[in-house]
Amino acid sequence: MVCCLVGCAPLAMAQNHEIPGPVGPYIGLGPKGFEDARSFRGDDRIVGATYFYWYNVQTKEHVLNGDGSDALTDHPPSMENFSYESESWHQRQLEDMIEAGIDFLLPVFWGAPSERDPNSRQHWSYAGLKPLVQAREALLEEGKRPPRIGLFYDTSTLQFNSWNLHIDLTRDYGKRWFYATIRDFFSSIPPRHWAMIDGHPLVVLYAAAFAKKYDQSFIDYTREQFARDFGGRIPYIVREVSWNVKSDNTGAWGGALGLKNPGVASLGPGYDHSAVPGRKPLIVPRAGGEFYEENWLKFLRRASDIVLVETWNEFHEGTDVCESREYGRRYIELTRHYVDLFKQGWRPPLVRGLYTDAPSISVSLGKTNLEQGLRQVDFADGLTAPDTAGGQDCRTIRSTENPGRYIYFVADDSFKKPDPENLVVEIEYFDAATGSLNLEFDGSDPAAPFNGAYTRSAETVKLEGTRTWRDARFALPKARLLNSQNANADFRLAVQAPEFALKKAVLKRHQ
Repeated sequence: MVCCLVGCAPLAMAQNHEIPGPVGPYIGLGPKGFEDARSFRGDDRIVGATYFYWYNVQTKEHVLNGDGSDALTDHPPSMENFSYESESWHQRQLEDMIEAGIDFLLPVFWGAPSERDPNSRQHWSYAGLKPLVQAREALLEEGKRPPRIGLFYDTSTLQFNSWNLHIDLTRDYGKRWFYATIRDFFSSIPPRHWAMIDGHPLVVLYAAAFAKKYDQSFIDYTREQFARDFGGRIPYIVREVSWNVKSDNTGAWGGALGLKNPGVASLGPGYDHSAVPGRKPLIVPRAGGEFYEENWLKFLRRASDIVLVETWNEFHEGTDVCESREYGRRYIELTRHYVDLFKQGWRPPLVRGLYTDAPSISVSLGKTNLEQGLRQVDFADGLTAPDTAGGQDCRTIRSTENPGRYIYFVADDSFKKPDPENLVVEIEYFDAATGSLNLEFDGSDPAAPFNGAYTRSAETVKLEGTRTWRDARFALPKARLLNSQNANADFRLAVQAPEFALKKAVLKRHQ
């Protein structure tokens, strides 16, 4: 492997695309390097938060858009020292995290090999780590217990970077690129500040879509190289559900839109990226804090050991729970309240409602759906339109730019039990064209896509194009119904046919 050392000219790196050596000094460590390091236990209940530190009020990075307009949907309470270069700003965030009960923070790191040039737009990734460490060090000296530091690897850099490379993680160069980001992050931070689980440094991955190609080998390579460079330590890797690889745990981005819990849970206060140029409107209202509280309660009914708050301070997308001009310290207080309940092992009572004791719930589809505890929802790959077929009102599937054709459903929370339950779905459909029909549900099979969120029912219905109304039945063994699918759905019909219409769906408890 040919490496360019830290002192090499940035231009030479860019021309040759050589992967530079470690950026920080905390590498090649022996046992003494970890003497004052501490670790969470694997069975500890711990809370983390993704930490966006790319703001700089002096340079206007991530503060103003290119046209001079406000880049932030939500805002810090003051712009004074609002900068990744400011130790005092980091220290205030860490102090507030202590108050919120946060155990570890995950700086969102864009520190790819291509971004080492100080002129890179993403150089803040490196520049902000030193003052963050200094801030945590100062709080430790005061006898406080600030959150420990793990890594959120923003895999966007696998496609969007200063060298204009699209990284193939099946090739040697791609594996070294991927590992270099992790190596550079931890080499910049003394081990006493690391967030570790059973002695393994915590690495959380963003989405797989940015990799040109990948397979299990890039994970295995990262583990081997990390152990070589960091005193035999092996990282605790949390893959985002989109990565089809084996790792230590599984998480899911998007908790700000609604609870996700494929192993490592994520939840947040809502979403609003109105200030981000070029994006389609998307707002998930906070409802005065009720949305955040509802997601905490859903999580606590079936809590896992690790939960991530999404996010601490992403002001662009309005997912912040830190102190803000818009919400004050409301979400810090709410976070602490639910963190304490989580660590006490408190479990909310069942949601009581119209369907708590109901044997079934249903929805009849048409121009206006008739919902009785079951709701049909549209999504980008699951669009429907009101129609009539065989003289009866219904909804038909619509073609989309996405490859799948689905119809999504959400069950009322009052129908759900706290533990997985055997259920049955019965439908009435119009057999419009030849093909097949399956059902995918939020189940308990970790081998199913997205850690069980799309568990497939054993039944497959053959569509024959008889142009008649027919019935079908699907078994949902050990259904979780945690709203883990697209559109926060609990199950979906998967249609492999050019035409399909649905009149009714019924979700029943298995007798």
